[in-house]
Amino acid sequence: MQMILGDKFDIFMSYVTAIVVALLTGGIFFNLPTTSAGVFTRGGCLFILLLFNSLTAFSELPTQMLGRPILARQTSFAFYRPSALTLAQLLADLPFGVPRATLFVIILYFMAGLERSAGAFFTAWFIVLVAYYAFRALFSFFGAITTNFYSAARLAAIVMSMLVLWAGYVIPQAAMRRWLFWISYINPVFYAFEALMINEFKRITFTCEGAQIIPSGPGYPTQLTDNQICTLAGATPGSDQIPGIAYLEASFGYQPNHLWRNVGILIAFLLGFIAITALVVEKMDQGAFASAMVVKKPPTKEEKELNQKLQDRRSGATEKTEAKLEVYGQAFTWSNLEYTVPVQGGHRKLLDKVYGYVKPGQMTALMGSSGAGKTTLLDVLADRKTIGVISGERLIEGKPIDVSFQRQCGYAEQQDIHEPMCSVREALRFSAYLRQSHDIPQAEKDQYVEDIIELLELQDIADAIIGYPGFGLGVGDRKRVTIGVELAAKPSMLLFLDEPTSGLDGQSAFTICRLLRKLADSGQTILCTIHQPSALLFETFDRLLLLERGGKTVYSGPIGKDGKHVIDYLAKRSAQCPPGVNPAEYMLDAIGAGSQPRVGDRDWADWYLESDDHLDNLRMINQINRENANKPKPTNGRSTEYAAPWLYQFKVVLKRTMLSTWRQPAYQYTRFFQHLAFALLTGLLFLQLGNNVAALQYRLFVIFMLAIIPAIIMAQVMPFWIMSRSIWIREETSKTFAGTVFAATQLISEVPYALVCGTVFFVLIYYLTGFNTDSNRAGYFWVMTFLLEMFAVSIGTMVASFSKSAYFASLFVPFLTIVLNLTCGILSPPQSMSSSLYSKFLYNVNPIRFSISPLIANELYGLDIQCAANEFSRFSPPSGQTCAQWAGNYVTRLGGYLANPDATADCLYCTYSNGEEFYRGFGITFGERGRDAGILIAFVVFNCLATIAFTKVFRFSNR
Repeated sequence: MQMILGDKFDIFMSYVTAIVVALLTGGIFFNLPTTSAGVFTRGGCLFILLLFNSLTAFSELPTQMLGRPILARQTSFAFYRPSALTLAQLLADLPFGVPRATLFVIILYFMAGLERSAGAFFTAWFIVLVAYYAFRALFSFFGAITTNFYSAARLAAIVMSMLVLWAGYVIPQAAMRRWLFWISYINPVFYAFEALMINEFKRITFTCEGAQIIPSGPGYPTQLTDNQICTLAGATPGSDQIPGIAYLEASFGYQPNHLWRNVGILIAFLLGFIAITALVVEKMDQGAFASAMVVKKPPTKEEKELNQKLQDRRSGATEKTEAKLEVYGQAFTWSNLEYTVPVQGGHRKLLDKVYGYVKPGQMTALMGSSGAGKTTLLDVLADRKTIGVISGERLIEGKPIDVSFQRQCGYAEQQDIHEPMCSVREALRFSAYLRQSHDIPQAEKDQYVEDIIELLELQDIADAIIGYPGFGLGVGDRKRVTIGVELAAKPSMLLFLDEPTSGLDGQSAFTICRLLRKLADSGQTILCTIHQPSALLFETFDRLLLLERGGKTVYSGPIGKDGKHVIDYLAKRSAQCPPGVNPAEYMLDAIGAGSQPRVGDRDWADWYLESDDHLDNLRMINQINRENANKPKPTNGRSTEYAAPWLYQFKVVLKRTMLSTWRQPAYQYTRFFQHLAFALLTGLLFLQLGNNVAALQYRLFVIFMLAIIPAIIMAQVMPFWIMSRSIWIREETSKTFAGTVFAATQLISEVPYALVCGTVFFVLIYYLTGFNTDSNRAGYFWVMTFLLEMFAVSIGTMVASFSKSAYFASLFVPFLTIVLNLTCGILSPPQSMSSSLYSKFLYNVNPIRFSISPLIANELYGLDIQCAANEFSRFSPPSGQTCAQWAGNYVTRLGGYLANPDATADCLYCTYSNGEEFYRGFGITFGERGRDAGILIAFVVFNCLATIAFTKVFRFSNR
């Protein structure tokens, strides 16, 4: 529960999402009538009431997968049993999930005008809650039995498809194919939906009116007579009153005594999913999937030759020379540096009057206790801070820093964030291509990268995929790659490093410091934070800047051999370092930053301000700035924010993005599998549809299934985009490439996969269901399917671009799915929508409408309808009239046909004679297909532009 409360913003947004969706849905279904016109929409409202909360449970899946490593580690120490966590997570959600679901139910239930009795409401509320937690337990089960998020998403996709398709709403159980109808019996949604429908409809009697009375209208009786019939299922001749239960029995085969039976079955599903999940996490090792492994990509011919040269030089087969880089270093000074950040109730000063300098050829260590401001000072000096107020002076070679400073400095951050699917050589080349001067030939940059590989001793892993923790390089190798990426940029000013030895063993830490010493000896300017180094590591540094809490300087000066200068400084102030003790550790203890009380009764920062070292520091700062003040500023064309022009950035980044996406088959295979499974299931459920009235309705629902595509794609694209953005944010702080390049290349890299997935979906769903095989019709359907794929990708990336976390973005999936599908004019036709302004507005600007509506016209235009024997409406004309004489005007006005126009009794009327008569009621016209395709393209373009804009505005990189 503490973990849930730790992210109050996500809790707040989950409530906001539920309330907004409930208000929008309630507005669309506002005050449903108890007439025949409101029967279908009432069922749709109940389906949304159930489905939204079920989809909300899906957002728990990414969180479930991210918690796996923590579960594995803590259970390995026997902190608790894995099954205890399963139960605890479910119980911890109750104080948050129950009120959220309750709010949703209350708002939608009463706005829609569902049966307003205590029994009906609380029964519906209880059914929705049990269904929500059953789904939550089901998704937890998926997370427990799969190895990663993509595997869980694949499994969830096929199961969710089956649950929705076999729920009994899209197609009644009796009409399902015999070899697949059994799926409904193991479907919790089927039982929940039947229970909700029975609970609502058993209390209502509907009045038949309008077009449901045949014949009716001008010239016919206003009250239903023995010569008219109500077309609503369950109606009896001569009566305009249809009990809701009679309608359910005739349309769905539902029985009123199934209500509490189904509730019991739902509870059994919930308890069963919990028990199975608890058993799985107990029996399966949740850490077994995290075994580390190094994967190498097959080298190209060029890379084979380069690797051979590196190995020859290392083995001595060729003349061995020490790798010497063309490194640059410049003197950097800072004076009277202060940094203040806003906090609740005021401001807090994190750095207080800090002075210092670094020079080429020197390594300066930045040390202090936790919270002393080491990383803060490093960020301020490297110009990485995005919040707070910085005061003081930062000069490079005696001149103020400019917009190119971030790019011309290397900054190896503590977290080794890299594109995981790149090899080591590719990562170094990427940095060299985009951060070195654009005027340098590419061959020269490539050779520089090879020199770095040799210097950092990366020969054996040059072609290894960097990967991520648990898959790819180890901690020490990743740290060397981080340093190499910064060196590949050929930083012309200085190199910052934040805790380069953090998390490393002694040997790896020594290797890193030895490599840094090589760089410094070559002329590189290095400033490095380090935490409690060994005496051996401490000696590799030339100077020390020591901070205490509050960001105050305790010492700034040389270290000396064996730390002699530091030891002498401490001894003069009654802090005598015992023989054989690590001076770095004793120094921290002496100032009160270690485990021992502070030595002395004065603040060490005050002592430093009165010391000769402080005066020497100030003199050196002034000398460096004075010597360089009159030197002309270099005019080498590098004083720009980015080293490479936009088009070159785009070319290099696009190549890396396409390659990285290709090397992550789990990501694309998951999408491909979901399309394949969903299309195959839909095609089998509606296999080779005929041309009767029921098949007409089913054709509409098959096309409507395309509206599920955005939900499938958004659920995948969003976390992938946010993960990629975290990599770009790290690179953007070094001004590697622009945010517009990142957004554009991410979008373009999705196009081939959208094309493949859209084509697979089209082929299966189109030809299995027996749609129109005319090339013009099939081609249009394929094009619109691809455009819908691109719309899904673009809206998913747009949402992700302004989302702080994957969980926050996932909250928009059920929100957008419900709102777009509800207002596209299918579940609630335009004439059935409430007259509220926003309902009509959402309908008119709904991109799903402009994709589904033209496809319906594309398929049904010119389709002749032949009613099956049980689809005819039967009535008898008045005595002395034929069927045509009695109902002819009605048929002429509303369409359909009479099977026996000359009969004088038992007239057979079919509601539709062709597909146009059917889709005309949805406000659809065949002639607007081209216009609708153009509008859908406009939506895709708008989403892409919005993605690029939001990427520039919402960086979520406050530091």
